[in-house]
Amino acid sequence: MQRRPRLITLFTATITAALCTPLGACSSDDQGAGSGTSTEALKVGFITKFPVDFYDTMVDAVKKYDAEHADVEVLFGQGKSGTDDEGEINIIENMITKGVKAIAITPTSPAVQTALDKAVQAGIKVVLVDNDIPGWTGKSSVVATDNLAGGKLAGTWLAGQLPAGAKIGVLQGRVGNPSLDDRVKGMKETLGTKAQVVGEPATDCDQTKGLNAAQDLLTAHPDLTAIYGACGPPITGALQAVKGAGKKPGSITVVGFDASPDELAAIKAGEQTGSVAQFPAKMGSQGIETAVAAARGQTVPATIDTGTEMVTKENVSSFS
Repeated sequence: MQRRPRLITLFTATITAALCTPLGACSSDDQGAGSGTSTEALKVGFITKFPVDFYDTMVDAVKKYDAEHADVEVLFGQGKSGTDDEGEINIIENMITKGVKAIAITPTSPAVQTALDKAVQAGIKVVLVDNDIPGWTGKSSVVATDNLAGGKLAGTWLAGQLPAGAKIGVLQGRVGNPSLDDRVKGMKETLGTKAQVVGEPATDCDQTKGLNAAQDLLTAHPDLTAIYGACGPPITGALQAVKGAGKKPGSITVVGFDASPDELAAIKAGEQTGSVAQFPAKMGSQGIETAVAAARGQTVPATIDTGTEMVTKENVSSFS
């Protein structure tokens, strides 16, 4: 990564060289972290699950941070899918080898914990972004949406919109992923008995799987009133299924979670009813800031809630 040299850095390097022995050896005090004389950028890793709008927005925010901080070098890594545990594990191990001092990661599942334990044992600080690994004590912080609260927000909104006796299909994300599970749990808690849940297929947050799952729900329940999704891509697939079933746009209440660009466009067009917005750019910037602070020995909060908001046609323009 090319960086614009700074005169102060060159000056510091010259002074440091003058204080070294003729053989070029400097004391550990001259080169140690926090001494104020090191010219080497702090190396940190940022790992996301897979290439999709939500994570691309997060990565863009971290790239902006990286460009604005010459004293930090961010190494990026990304898996191939929302279930690519092996890909993330390989990236973690590679970053350990490259000597990063901190890793901010959106973990695919608790299956990556063993690799993260290796990082912590190597003295690397780990900040979880977007998803928590409940019960894991190796993390320095979790920077994420309060997904249970976001699910409750969706459930409360749905309860106020749906008629009594409504039937709702739930498109889960990846079953066993704590954050995605909380989005469904929270929604059902506040929806209560206002609607009957007629199916809860898993989609792994994949658009094609969302399409297939929604088609199955519509076939089994032609009178389906609503569809709720734990993440954005399956909802985009569900909208395709609704259209393919010959349903009039807006005749089925469709609510997602992420407020992705595709969802926002569908809400504007009246095809999708609403979505729970997260703030991925905020997660990215606060995630990398927290990782850098932890690497420098600063005290960081155990959790940082980046917030949620319900998006509907009435306020969608403010999210575009």
